Amino acid sequence: MISVISVCHKKMPMIKEFEIRSYGKSELAMLYFPHVKTTKGALNNLNFWIDYNGELRRKLRELNFPPRAHHYTAREVELIVYYLGEP
Repeated sequence: MISVISVCHKKMPMIKEFEIRSYGKSELAMLYFPHVKTTKGALNNLNFWIDYNGELRRKLRELNFPPRAHHYTAREVELIVYYLGEP
């Protein structure tokens, strides 16, 4: 005897696709590290991973990335996502 299990179709929350656009550094850092309590801590973590990934750091330098800037351009975000994955 074969029994059939019916599956309920519940409404699941939509997962929003990550948008490549300009982001404030803290804004992007918090997307990557939502569990970190402060934006400063999240930004420190993101900066660590950017520095740790030598190829990403080199590519950002090629774009004349200013380290003291408060925003990432869409192109910089695209590189970060390419090397680190989506947040």
